[in-house]
Amino acid sequence: MAIEESEANSFHWLMDMLESVEVGLVVLDLDFRVEVWNGFMENHSGITASRIQGQVLFDVFPDIPKGWLTRKVDAVALLNTKAFTSWEQRPYLFRFRNTRPITGTEEFMFQNLTISPLSGTTGEVNKVCLMVYDVTDIASSKMALERANEQLAKLSMTDRLTGLLNRGTWENLVDAEFERFRRYGHTTSLVMFDIDHFKPVNDTHGHLAGDEVIKHTASLTRNAIRQSDSAGRYGGEEFGIILPETDAEGARIICERIRESIEQSVVETSVAPIRYTISIGIAQLTEEPENYMQWMQKADEALYAAKEGGRNRVVVG
Repeated sequence: MAIEESEANSFHWLMDMLESVEVGLVVLDLDFRVEVWNGFMENHSGITASRIQGQVLFDVFPDIPKGWLTRKVDAVALLNTKAFTSWEQRPYLFRFRNTRPITGTEEFMFQNLTISPLSGTTGEVNKVCLMVYDVTDIASSKMALERANEQLAKLSMTDRLTGLLNRGTWENLVDAEFERFRRYGHTTSLVMFDIDHFKPVNDTHGHLAGDEVIKHTASLTRNAIRQSDSAGRYGGEEFGIILPETDAEGARIICERIRESIEQSVVETSVAPIRYTISIGIAQLTEEPENYMQWMQKADEALYAAKEGGRNRVVVG
């Protein structure tokens, strides 16, 4: 009698623990009928144990991926071994709303899942236990860190003032485009341009107004080029554009569009409205340059010719 009472007390203690533990606990038979549904599952699903007991899990939660979970459970039962899935593989099994105030930015609870085999008296697996862990805090922190790292990587590649590629990143792309031409022979053009009479803008209106002009130039350039093109800020007031799959005439049309839009616009700075122009040089890549620096030199020479020719013009080298 004392032994039976001890066992009963142990059972009740175990059930109390399963009800209060901060882990979801679900026991299913191999037809996916629910046999155990603890307090964690009740609290987050809004479904009581008495209501779900004996029901097929997929009937109550039709959004659970049936094929995926069935394959997992079949493997656990067949091999009599645990299976584990992290939130990174599948964000959640049960679509529970996130209720944690710390990680309120996440809409749903991120979950890790363990599926354990449960054997009957014959030693054969006849049930499985799903343990659902709320890992929203961990997932949210990791995703925030990844977003921060992506932002840092982006900042290391871009020019802070304009948002265009910085000189080092852009030059690397020029080199890559040069090697692509050497390998495949695809038509490609390089553009170098700068702002005409920029020093007087700084001297007259100040560096903040000069920065506004540079940002304005970058914005109009970004709006004028295609997604496959790459624009960078090469120096103070000098810019470059890589135009893949574009011959000199195609490049000239794009550059004229940029030149005209800048000539016709006004930069409204806090000091004064500023009008300005740009000079542009284009070099379509040929077999002549031995490296990307010589290709850039060709575009730079065309830019110099545009300056010498009176500025506010496009010259094809």
